Amino acid sequence: MRIYPFLLASGACLAPSIALAQPQPPALPPANAAPPGAATGVPVQSSGTRSTQYEASYFAPFAPRTALDIARQVPGFSLDLGDVEVRGFAGAVGNVVINGARPSSKSESLETLLSRIPASRVQRVEVGSGSLYGADYAAKGQVLNIVMTAASGFDGEVSASASRDFTGHIEPNASVTALLKRGDSSFNLSAGTQRDDQAEEGYDNVFDFASGALVEHRDKVNRIRDHSPFLSGSWSLERGDSNAVHLNARWNPATFYLKQTNRVTPVDGDQRDDLLFQDYKRPTIEIGGDISRPIAGGTVKLVGLASRSKRDDRDKVLNRGLGGTPNLGGFEQEQEASLQETIGRLSYARPSLFGFTFESGVEVAFNKLDSSLGLFVIDESGEREKIDLPIEDATVSELRGEGYVNAGKAIAKDLRLDLGLRYEISRLKVRGDALADRSLQFFKPSVTLDWRPNKAWHTQASLRRTVAQLDFYDFISSAELSNDRVNGGNADLMPQRAWEARLLAERPIMGDGQLKLQVGYDLVSKLQDRVLVVTDEGTFDAPGNLGTGRRMFASIDIDAPLAKWGLEGVRVRGNATLQRTRVEDPISYEQRRWTDYWPAWEWYVEARRDKGPFSFGAAISDRDSFYIFRTDEIYSNRNGGPFATAFAEYRPDARTTIRLDVDNVADVNAVAHRVLYNPNRLQPQPEFIEDRVRFIHVGFGLSVKRSFGGGGTKAPAE
Repeated sequence: MRIYPFLLASGACLAPSIALAQPQPPALPPANAAPPGAATGVPVQSSGTRSTQYEASYFAPFAPRTALDIARQVPGFSLDLGDVEVRGFAGAVGNVVINGARPSSKSESLETLLSRIPASRVQRVEVGSGSLYGADYAAKGQVLNIVMTAASGFDGEVSASASRDFTGHIEPNASVTALLKRGDSSFNLSAGTQRDDQAEEGYDNVFDFASGALVEHRDKVNRIRDHSPFLSGSWSLERGDSNAVHLNARWNPATFYLKQTNRVTPVDGDQRDDLLFQDYKRPTIEIGGDISRPIAGGTVKLVGLASRSKRDDRDKVLNRGLGGTPNLGGFEQEQEASLQETIGRLSYARPSLFGFTFESGVEVAFNKLDSSLGLFVIDESGEREKIDLPIEDATVSELRGEGYVNAGKAIAKDLRLDLGLRYEISRLKVRGDALADRSLQFFKPSVTLDWRPNKAWHTQASLRRTVAQLDFYDFISSAELSNDRVNGGNADLMPQRAWEARLLAERPIMGDGQLKLQVGYDLVSKLQDRVLVVTDEGTFDAPGNLGTGRRMFASIDIDAPLAKWGLEGVRVRGNATLQRTRVEDPISYEQRRWTDYWPAWEWYVEARRDKGPFSFGAAISDRDSFYIFRTDEIYSNRNGGPFATAFAEYRPDARTTIRLDVDNVADVNAVAHRVLYNPNRLQPQPEFIEDRVRFIHVGFGLSVKRSFGGGGTKAPAE
């Protein structure tokens, strides 16, 4: 079902967000003055050549302020942030551990977590194979271990910043983080405003497909307020690797507001001044913790987490005559939802059991979504009439359990084998406008072979079976008023499952630089994509399962210091990725790309120079188009050119950093292309072609950071 003919006839506005089209190159990390007497360190291989250590002094030329700054400067290492939206612990894992252990927090991203740790609290970092850090990381080629100093004391940082968009609007931000360590106990508290206000301007052109004639032109301006303030705290008691307690909590009352003004100029008809509003309130609270104790030569660990989030969303389109009158009607959508997640995990790990490293455990999770949604058409008098959708009010719940075992052994001096097996069982229920019950069971084996043929090269090959998790909101119907789309809910959606093969090779270059090559192949069954569903309310595009999907990719990462070329303090990092995805389209029966963010190529390059109290640098990136193959539309999204950022920093003293950022240096735009069918792609040809162009223009930011305390530098780590 499409509401496009109704919206076009009534002059509704369509508003893509440029954020969907804009690539996000890796942020250039801030720098800070090196501590007095600091010397440049050198990387050291350790743990039987299975990891490489970088002492804190190695990062002194970059003058980091937080553990995040350090992580971004580890040669050849790329942060994998994981996915905080995935239910359970295993699927949300990234590639960073702290003191050898995974953080028990889940809703807090790795970026946020690492930014709370003062750089002075980091003794060293270790980059090694994932098998060093437990079953969740066994298939990862690289994992970064942040090793904290054991010195007592107090450290913290205050940050204040302001950003300016092309309209002249100035958006302030502030954050504070503090860490207090007394003996074996540590307390960490942080808070921040996290305001990301933006402005966009642009235009849409709608063409008749058959004749190519212009049907409608729209000039749009978007004002966006994206506020995500937070308050988080943690406490830890660490008396040894196998004797620790961690508690953490986070509150995040996020809100999002968009107002769009839209001057609509039909070829046939009167001009209009339409409005679009999006008002979302999405608070989240999370409490978690873990406790570990030594037993029988190993460590038993209990982890618990409870997360609660809500949605109170309002979308409204108002179609109005030129100047705002008369009222010509519109559409409105309301959604209230609550999502809860409760997880418990019990595991046992032993470094040596019959010559194997061994880990086994069980995880139990209960997840529940309650959602109520209403879509309405508004007439000229302001009265609302409900539009029926197939699944508007529903409760989706899942009880899931997973047991796992992982064992590894060095089968030769430079060769290690890790084997793993997971067994997942779940019970899914849908109640309300739809009734569905199903039980799912999956075996998920994995094998990883880690080989260091010489002192330079490190290689790893892995094969594992994975099962995706379902997004509970895919079960609920909804409309995208900004994009003129209706998404049908699908209570029959199944999780896709895949065999994933990876081959990684890496080696040092140019001294402390790094070269990393990776290739991969995924064979996916029941690929989650878009399908056509038929209900009593009509036919709808909805999330659904296709047949077999295939993905192949190759990537190269280079981290190169240029001092040997006479460029002292200059470092260049870059990445390039090629990938190919294919699946049979459910309507055309032809092979095509996967829906969503799967560009055929993407790349980025960044360079920075650190010299004394000054640092400066730039980053540039680009990508191919990505596609969404809806049953009533083929959507593609690309950039108007490479996206670039730049920064400059000055450090007047060892505790203060002043930084200037320039965003979208080349003032590139974002372009969306829509091929629209009515009612769906079963028709021999499209009805309309729509092009959307958005500009955010050049933006500027100024920040000042001031550290205080200094307890982490008072004594050497134990």
